[in-house]
Amino acid sequence: MKRIGFTSGSFDPVTNGHRDVIERAARMVDTLVVGVGVHPGKTPLFSVAEKIELLKAETAAIAKATGCKIEIVTFDNLTVAAAADAGASLIFRGLRDGTDFDYEMQMAGMNGAMAPGIQTVFVPASPQVRHITGTLVRQIGLMGGDISKFVSATVARKLKAKAAQRQKT
Repeated sequence: MKRIGFTSGSFDPVTNGHRDVIERAARMVDTLVVGVGVHPGKTPLFSVAEKIELLKAETAAIAKATGCKIEIVTFDNLTVAAAADAGASLIFRGLRDGTDFDYEMQMAGMNGAMAPGIQTVFVPASPQVRHITGTLVRQIGLMGGDISKFVSATVARKLKAKAAQRQKT
């Protein structure tokens, strides 16, 4: 039986922290579906197409190294519903600290009640990426700060270009 996992986020932008969770989850399943959440009420920095392009670039080496098939999808419903739609039996959630743990425990309980066949697996962030958040990376990058320790060179270039575009308008 093939084991399918699901992990999700806004990936605005995809960070080294996201890559850490994706890589570690990919070692536990045959197929990992990475869901890009699309929320109509939010105005992201990167378009959905840009996020997918960046995620494909960021996950190609992970898929090759782990032998895991990685698929990128979008969803605009509940994460647990998107995981079920993907055929996943596992949802992977990254944890940076106790605040994440408290929130994710509540979410795992709710998801478990809605879809008992889908288990939540918590992936503690590696120490070198524990402090990284997409929100802070985005803010630092848009203000011209050095984000090279938090994202890949490709993502850093794309974020720098976004910052330059914003300064022109």
